[in-house]
Amino acid sequence: MENLYDLIILGGGPAGLSAGLYGARGMMKTLIIEKNMMVGGQISTTSEIENYPGGMISESGVELTMRMRSQGLNFGCEFKTDTIVNLDLESKIKTLTGESGIEYKAKSVILATGASPRLAGAPGEKEYTGRGVSYCATCDAFFVKNLEVFVIGGGDTAVEEAIFLTKFAKKVNIVHRRDKLRAAKSIQEKAFKNDKINFIWDTVVEEMKGDPIKGLESIVLKNKITGEVTEHNGGDKPIGIFVLVGNIPNTELFKNKFVVNPGGFLITDEKALNVKLSSTGDNLEGVYAAGDCREKLLYQVITASADGAIAAVASEKYVEEKFN
Repeated sequence: MENLYDLIILGGGPAGLSAGLYGARGMMKTLIIEKNMMVGGQISTTSEIENYPGGMISESGVELTMRMRSQGLNFGCEFKTDTIVNLDLESKIKTLTGESGIEYKAKSVILATGASPRLAGAPGEKEYTGRGVSYCATCDAFFVKNLEVFVIGGGDTAVEEAIFLTKFAKKVNIVHRRDKLRAAKSIQEKAFKNDKINFIWDTVVEEMKGDPIKGLESIVLKNKITGEVTEHNGGDKPIGIFVLVGNIPNTELFKNKFVVNPGGFLITDEKALNVKLSSTGDNLEGVYAAGDCREKLLYQVITASADGAIAAVASEKYVEEKFN
């Protein structure tokens, strides 16, 4: 079969790029299919990454992932831009059909489709993403050192990250659309006891405002009960906004085929990261999930990269056993 790959990776974020590198270094014919013209996934919107070991002291998400892409290319990993619209992953030879009409064939497949942050939906949000608006406190906390920040959300993640941000920020405002938090009681208690945290109840974000050159400068809030609209800025300093209302895994194409948690994240075998068939609950040989599309404790560039390496090595062993 002329265009049969040993490994096809769906998604070109850190998990996919890491898998591509390990697959190609393992002498497998490897292809990464990414729907966007540029690889990187979520971190392509991050202006500075400082917590990836061995990386530059400070580099953008685009810079990091372009270096990762170059590494893969150097070892023979191929890249295609296409949107996959149909999958047959239960046959021994897997088939992925693209929007282009091309059918891609592989002995093994890694699903590394990532996740997308749930947006606040306010005007200005997209314009200032990566320029004052963030969806990851762990990634960007250092950049709001001694600044006032606004955390949008009231669940476990939002409140936990707000507590974490108090180590860096001058003041942390939790903006919640209801009059009480949804977070676990133990987490709430910690937040209520923290002097650096202020709560803004029954409030939604009306707009995020700024300057095309300087970036984010202020946030406009509206009280749902009174209708009062207020604008908050940092005076002579910028502010930070963390939208922490959850992530949406990019699993729509295959979530009915495989076991997922209530949030739609793929549940995998923890040893080799095999996906599990929803019909039986059994591991599906030769098909793996890596990165932010799967259920796990920590969603970071480094954990996504680790997932990619594990899944690629597992796929290499599978191909050797079943096809050689």
